[in-house]
Amino acid sequence: MSRKIAFFSGVTLAAIIVALPALAGEPAPAHVKALADARLKAIGTNSTVVAAVKAANASGQTLDQIKTKDAEWQKTPGVTAEMKALMENPCGKYLRGLQDEYPWMAEAFVMDNQGANVAMTDKTSDYWQGDEPKWQESFKGGTGAVHVSDVKFDDSSQTYTVQISVPVMDGGMAIGAITFGVDVDKVE
Repeated sequence: MSRKIAFFSGVTLAAIIVALPALAGEPAPAHVKALADARLKAIGTNSTVVAAVKAANASGQTLDQIKTKDAEWQKTPGVTAEMKALMENPCGKYLRGLQDEYPWMAEAFVMDNQGANVAMTDKTSDYWQGDEPKWQESFKGGTGAVHVSDVKFDDSSQTYTVQISVPVMDGGMAIGAITFGVDVDKVE
C-alpha cells in the first residue's frame, strides 16, 4: 500500500511541477490587475513621490548622461553609494514602507520623465528604464496609463511575478512612472 501512495504522491507532485511553468507568459490574473486601480494609481499622486520626480526632472540630466550611467550601473556588482542613495532618499523610504505594508510587493521603483531611476526599494538590473514598455506605456508621452506585464517566473526569488506600472501624476500630466513588482501568489 505504501508503494501506491508513493506512486500517486509522485504523480501528483509531477503534475504540479509540470503545470506551474504554464503560468509564466500568461496575462496577469484579474485580481492582480485590479491592484492598479484599487491601490497603486494613488501612489502615483503621493506628495513624496511627486516631489522626488519633479526634482529629478529639474536636474537637467541629459539622455546621454543617463545612458552612460546606465552602462556603468549594469556592469557594477553590488550596491554603490549612488544606488544606496536612491534606496534611502525620502521617496525610497516611502516605497520601503509600502513594501513592508503590502507583502505582495516584491519591489518598487520610481522613474523620471526620461525613464531614469529616482527611487527604489532594491537595486534594479539597470538604471534607465526608458527603452522598456513598463516606462513607455505608463508615462505615455505625458498622458499616463497603466501597464501590466504578463506573469514571469523569477528564478532568484522562485516566485511568479507581474510588473504593474502607473504614472506619477502632477496637475493632470504624467511626470514620471512607478513600477511595482507583484508576487502573484501573495495577492488576495
